[in-house]
Amino acid sequence: MIELIDVVKKYRIGAYEVTALNGVNLKVDEGEFVIIMGPSGSGKSTLLYLIGCLDKPTSGRVLIDGIDTSKLNDRKLTELRRDKIGFIFQQYHLIPTLTALENVELPMVFKGVSKGKRMRRAEELLELVGLGEKKDRKPKELSGGEQQRVAIARALANEPSILLCDEPTGNLDTKSGKVVMDIIKRLNVEEDVTVVLVTHDPSLKVYGDRVIRIRDGRIVDAG
Repeated sequence: MIELIDVVKKYRIGAYEVTALNGVNLKVDEGEFVIIMGPSGSGKSTLLYLIGCLDKPTSGRVLIDGIDTSKLNDRKLTELRRDKIGFIFQQYHLIPTLTALENVELPMVFKGVSKGKRMRRAEELLELVGLGEKKDRKPKELSGGEQQRVAIARALANEPSILLCDEPTGNLDTKSGKVVMDIIKRLNVEEDVTVVLVTHDPSLKVYGDRVIRIRDGRIVDAG
């Protein structure tokens, strides 16, 4: 499903070169729930963004379903992200002028799905995350936990096989965080969605099949 081979990622900051990832090798099987943990600056978010094709490695290869993403042009990368990958971030990134339903519909607009199908799918997803009755509310009318659940519904709009989560409970209280994590785990178990989740929170380890620890750009424990 996901494979990283000798992946190096370097960034240039002014006159300095920073190595965010240094020779990472990793495999994530289909349907697996993997949690990535490490201190700030360890490279865990960089790793997630490379898996999500939001960035490219300086060297090495990132394979998604056997596809070498380094060989794809920007259009093909966009299509791969759209069709195979859903993203959930710590910041919800909802469009404030759109309702919950319209936010969930948006990824399907870019895929060319008809209006009727978009609305039905968005309504089903909001029901799935327990927000069917709040579909017409805008983000400012929802709590943080509710906004994150809208973000989960949006991430699932195009039926991705991979769900990438970057600190999805980072802005939530304990109760809301548990609701969000229970939804993600249910998707993993019932829908066989592959989940890769980055977190600082050790209490989330119970949700994963495997915990990967990263430090100074290297995997120190692959679970």
